[in-house]
Amino acid sequence: MTVKQSYSAAEIQAWMVAHLAEVLSVDADEIDPSVNLESYGLDSAQAMTMVSQLEKLLGFQPSPLLLWHYPTIESLSQRLAEELEEGTEVQDTGVTRSTNTASFSDTPVLDLQAEAVLDPTIHPGGAIPVALPVTQPKKIFLTGGTGFLGAFIIRELLKQTKAEIYCLVRAANLEEGKVKLQKNLEGYAIWQDEYESRIIPVVGDLSEPSLGLSSTQFQTLAAEIDTIYHSGALLNYVFPYSALKAANVLGTQEVLRLACQVKVKPVHYVSSVAVFEAPFYAGKVVKEDDDFSHWEGIYLGYSQTKWVAEKLVKIASDRGLPVTIHRPPLIAGDSETGIGNTHDFINLMAKGCLQMGYFPDVEYMLDMSPVDYVSKAIVHLSMQKDAIGQAFHLQHPEPVGLNVLVDWIRSFGYQIDILPYEEWQAKLIESATSTDNPLYTLRPFLLERWSDEQLTIPDLYLKARRPHISCEETVKALAGSGVSCAPIDGKLFMTYTAYLIQNGFLTLG
Repeated sequence: MTVKQSYSAAEIQAWMVAHLAEVLSVDADEIDPSVNLESYGLDSAQAMTMVSQLEKLLGFQPSPLLLWHYPTIESLSQRLAEELEEGTEVQDTGVTRSTNTASFSDTPVLDLQAEAVLDPTIHPGGAIPVALPVTQPKKIFLTGGTGFLGAFIIRELLKQTKAEIYCLVRAANLEEGKVKLQKNLEGYAIWQDEYESRIIPVVGDLSEPSLGLSSTQFQTLAAEIDTIYHSGALLNYVFPYSALKAANVLGTQEVLRLACQVKVKPVHYVSSVAVFEAPFYAGKVVKEDDDFSHWEGIYLGYSQTKWVAEKLVKIASDRGLPVTIHRPPLIAGDSETGIGNTHDFINLMAKGCLQMGYFPDVEYMLDMSPVDYVSKAIVHLSMQKDAIGQAFHLQHPEPVGLNVLVDWIRSFGYQIDILPYEEWQAKLIESATSTDNPLYTLRPFLLERWSDEQLTIPDLYLKARRPHISCEETVKALAGSGVSCAPIDGKLFMTYTAYLIQNGFLTLG
């Protein structure tokens, strides 16, 4: 039984400010306790790190969903102080949950079809038509430029066009927006000084009406932009649909509104293979042009928003807006440099299992696609006339089983045991007892059971529960372009491992 501690809201707030500053590598005086935590760009792994570290301070494991209900350090600290007075209980899984705090299983059942309603005023009929495809745009509007995939799409657009890239970015002003975009590109070794004049920040917010722009700004942008790449989304596997709807669903609606005003602008939308996560598709082959009308049983809030958002894009397409849909899977690092996102689930899981010396015996397919393949494919396909109105699957064409990764690790002499999932869970509780192991921060994902079937999140992604995503037509469309997907083999593993060791994420031996 975890021992409950006693702290005031002020003490918890001071602790959280200090630790958020550490997570973000900034000074504590740059953290405003009254500002929404989302504004600091926390991803799922970073948010879980915060929650798990709080357990050490408080003596109980707060539910990750508290980050949605109390989205500022100020409000969250007050609520946690109240939790200390109200009592907690420890679950059999080793995950502690407050008796009155929402958990994963409390997420209400949604009718996603009812959510998929596009504002009837969003229609390209009254706008100036455009000649397709737009192969030589002068001005491109991009969302998601401060993200992982977005950074690489910027790189490809700069290489393959002469256009100025107008990037939506949350910032206090244009200068701060420019710095955020540059830092993100620098972090992935993409930035070059000559890019500065072609990357133009647009200070706004995907979760706000009109993208957070004034009416004049919105109309000016609508008149000047030639084409749109909508890659932005709030990616968080903890938050429910309601927390992600504004950015992922309503934000997509505002992008479609921008595309239909003044002049028609083609939209290249980055969706996800998650639109096929409903149990209906389990074990079935899903092709690019297959319908995705089934939504029942899609549990994760993020996946739910991607399903609804793509439905909105499809409605806009039916109304006459030229759109192209790109559905990537989990995205891995650059296949040439190995540079990737060390906070993604794949890297955290691999590192944690290595530290434990155990991998779970689960039927997982490594079907992630390198980010350079995904970004090159998106930009190339977006400029093809035949691509308008089509969907493309950027799934790896030759996925391999998790056992291939384990065998590769063993070939270097590492003692890695494979355990049945429940035994592996027990080892996780026993050995991952601090944030020194990244799996410590992922315990709510890996241990807690939710949904009507009482599944863990990994259960949802077992091979037997997933569809077979066909990318045959996408590969045909890319034939002759020079864009191909690097095979998942020892060479790719070595490239990724070298990068992870070089930046200090992994220390082997």
